Amino acid sequence: MFKKRCVIYPKDVQIITGRTLRHGQKTLCKIRKLVNKEPHQYVTVAEFSEFSGIPVDQLWDYLI
Repeated sequence: MFKKRCVIYPKDVQIITGRTLRHGQKTLCKIRKLVNKEPHQYVTVAEFSEFSGIPVDQLWDYLI
């Protein structure tokens, strides 16, 4: 059984959205600003789900 992780990376955003890696980086930067996180802090799957409007259940298909 795979362990689920709680953070999302730019490469994950790229795979989920079909956009470029740079778009994934910019998206995570926007999310950090919205939730008042420092640049070194991670973005969680739940935060990305809320930002993108994609249910967490559907995100797990791409993250495993």
